[in-house]
Amino acid sequence: MDKPNRHVAILAYDQLCMFEFGIAVEVFGLPRPEFADLDWYSYEIVGIEPGPYRSTGGISVDAPYDLGRLDHAGLIVVPGWRGAKQPVPEPLVEALCAAHERGARIATLCSGVFVPAGAGLLNGRRATTHWRYAGTLAEDHPQITVEPDILYVEDGNVLTAAGSAAGIDLCLHIVRQDFGAAVANTVARRLVLPAHREGGQAQYVARPVPRERRGRLGPLLDSLRNRLNEDWSIARIAEAARLSERTLIRHFNDGTGLSPLNWLIAERVERCKELLETTALDLDAIVEASGFRTQDTLRHHFRSRTGISPSAFRRQFGRVEA
Repeated sequence: MDKPNRHVAILAYDQLCMFEFGIAVEVFGLPRPEFADLDWYSYEIVGIEPGPYRSTGGISVDAPYDLGRLDHAGLIVVPGWRGAKQPVPEPLVEALCAAHERGARIATLCSGVFVPAGAGLLNGRRATTHWRYAGTLAEDHPQITVEPDILYVEDGNVLTAAGSAAGIDLCLHIVRQDFGAAVANTVARRLVLPAHREGGQAQYVARPVPRERRGRLGPLLDSLRNRLNEDWSIARIAEAARLSERTLIRHFNDGTGLSPLNWLIAERVERCKELLETTALDLDAIVEASGFRTQDTLRHHFRSRTGISPSAFRRQFGRVEA
């Protein structure tokens, strides 16, 4: 079999969105000696036109390579574009279409979606972008099925992410596809981030983690995570926190944006995902370890939060032979 093309081209241009650009460089361009035994990514910064480039915040960006380098890329990352109504230069359209034709993946972050959209590469495909731009994308490109409420979409070899931090989720998804869950989790830990969010998750949902680590909530959440297999009623959680039930609910809402029971469900689904990815445990064992108690309950909450069944999730992401 041919060796996978791990070479990443990160596009640069004037009025570049610096946050999304930094995401791509951080994930694909940072030296990673911990993966010395892997065929890890190489990368280049590719300018789409003569510089100099000024990004958001007035930061100057140097791009030592031109569009000819896209001929060598297995993955092309398009950070936030300079404007939803800004035309895509014809040389960039031609280079992207040629790369797409030979099978290169194209990943867009936030408003970067307007680049392959302008090149016609998203016609007949599903795509997403930042919720602020979703209406414009749908109006200007009616051939695209715009999904405005989710984090990222993969349709063939074109991948699109919603706004800003969703670009991290998409980049981790790509690492996960290329190297597996354990490697993607290691990259996420170095970024001090949760290991994985499903692409179908809503853009506006807060992660069920504390906003600050002081007081009782942070240690309480750590304790609950370590004992998810146990039965936790509101009364028992309140007793463990030495709070009234009313005060407990208020602290949870303030700290995580969720009620205690909804937070528990979210964490139990995360535990199920971890076990489906990294172990060969059968569903009964995962039910017991996660605290869901029955397979029907597990399946209901798992599908409602990920959009797929546990078995489908394992087939897609599992790295251990059952």
